[in-house]
Amino acid sequence: MREFGYQRVFDVPGAVALLGSDPEARALGGGTNLVDLMKAGVERPALLIDVRELPLDRIETGAGGGLHIGATVTNSALAAHPEVRRHYPALAQAVLSGASGQLRNMATVGGNLLQRTRCGYFTDATKPCNKRDPGSGCPAIEGEHHNHAILGASAHCAAIHPSDMGVALTAFDAVVHYETADGPAELPLAEFYRPVGETPHLETALPPGALITGITLPPAPVAAVSRYRKVRERASYAFAIGSIAAALDVRDGAVREVRLAFGAVASRPWRAREAERVLTGGPASAEAFAAAADAELSAARPLPHNGYKVTLMRNLVVAVLSELAEEAAR
Repeated sequence: MREFGYQRVFDVPGAVALLGSDPEARALGGGTNLVDLMKAGVERPALLIDVRELPLDRIETGAGGGLHIGATVTNSALAAHPEVRRHYPALAQAVLSGASGQLRNMATVGGNLLQRTRCGYFTDATKPCNKRDPGSGCPAIEGEHHNHAILGASAHCAAIHPSDMGVALTAFDAVVHYETADGPAELPLAEFYRPVGETPHLETALPPGALITGITLPPAPVAAVSRYRKVRERASYAFAIGSIAAALDVRDGAVREVRLAFGAVASRPWRAREAERVLTGGPASAEAFAAAADAELSAARPLPHNGYKVTLMRNLVVAVLSELAEEAAR
């Protein structure tokens, strides 16, 4: 492990100044991903800036509804918050499906957004990886890729984003707030993660030296009837092989509004906008749900050993939306 400096900060301007002063500085929240990558030699920061004492640990309700979630709110606190559980249940379920209780007690909301892929080639510093070492190649394309991307990948990278929380946030149009030396700014989560393309090492649209300060969830009445479903290879403490965040508003048997986002299928949480378009205004039936899933997944380009994900995601869409439609009909 490279020798590094450590500094604790207590105010946002101080943290931003330190991040901006050294391109090899990294913000340290719970450390549940960053420290692991440092041990593996994948991340080699010159300076760790401990942001846990920043005044960004609150969840606040907006004047017109919605929520603002501070960047240092822990995953455990987010999942337990009554307003989250009441108005965005899929978000609480997504957080609780990730990691272990001990890790959720440490992991922060801001850090969750910035966690990096768990692709075995990326986390093994002895292997080539375009995300870690641009231009070195992507051995997953020809190698082990059963849990890699089926949507939005390229010949340069087929890794998936591991966040559960990010999938639910994507379904509910979250906005990421950050601060640089130029002042505060924001990015819709839909624009936060960059497409893979030819530059998989450029993962987010954050400018250099930016510090995430929080996330805003706009008011979304449809989110009150929502669900997160995660499929994994063992019952607990495992990353998804496929997941879905869904919300549904049905009136008189027709879909008035629907939100869908997929996890573990792309380099970023995948908003299923084509499926939403196909469903809106149509019948809330299993046949319609399947047709919408097929429309979204028609863009899938699976590798030789992960084509099962197409069927898996189709079945998830039908199962979860059917459950929500039954709930709405009660």
